[in-house]
Amino acid sequence: MTTIPKHTRATIMPCLRYRDAPAAIEWLCNTLGFEASLVVRTENDLVAHAQLTYGNGMIMLGSVVDSDYGSLLKTPGEIGTFVTQTSYLVVNDADRVYARAVEAGAPILLPLQDEEYGGRGFTCRDPEGHVWSIGTYDPWVDAER
Repeated sequence: MTTIPKHTRATIMPCLRYRDAPAAIEWLCNTLGFEASLVVRTENDLVAHAQLTYGNGMIMLGSVVDSDYGSLLKTPGEIGTFVTQTSYLVVNDADRVYARAVEAGAPILLPLQDEEYGGRGFTCRDPEGHVWSIGTYDPWVDAER
C-alpha cells in the first residue's frame, strides 16, 4: 500500500460550485440525505466553503465566485448542462431515495433499475445540473465477490 494518501476517514472529496449554494445545500440534505457539518458564509451571504457529510464520505462546495480557484471551474449550466464527473452515493434503500428525488423534482436521467453488476440504482440531476448516481451497489463489498 502506498504511503502517499493520509490514513483518514475518506481520502477523496468531490468539490462542487453552485450559483445558489445555500439552496443546493438544502436540496442535497433534504433530498439525498447529506448532513451539513460546516457552512462558512461570506458577508454577502455567499457560501465561502461548506462540508457536507454522507456516511463516512464528504463533499465540499461553495458559491460561484471570482477567484483563482473559481476560474478553474464551470457549472453545468455554463457548459450546456454537460459534466465531466459525477458522484456515486452508496445507499441502503435506492427506492426510498429515488422517491425523494422524484418528489423534489429532480430530472431522472437513468431510471431506477437492478444493475447487471449488482445493486439497484438510478441517476439524476440536482437543481443546478450536477449529476448524481445513487445505488445499493457497494464497490468495497460487492467487487470482492
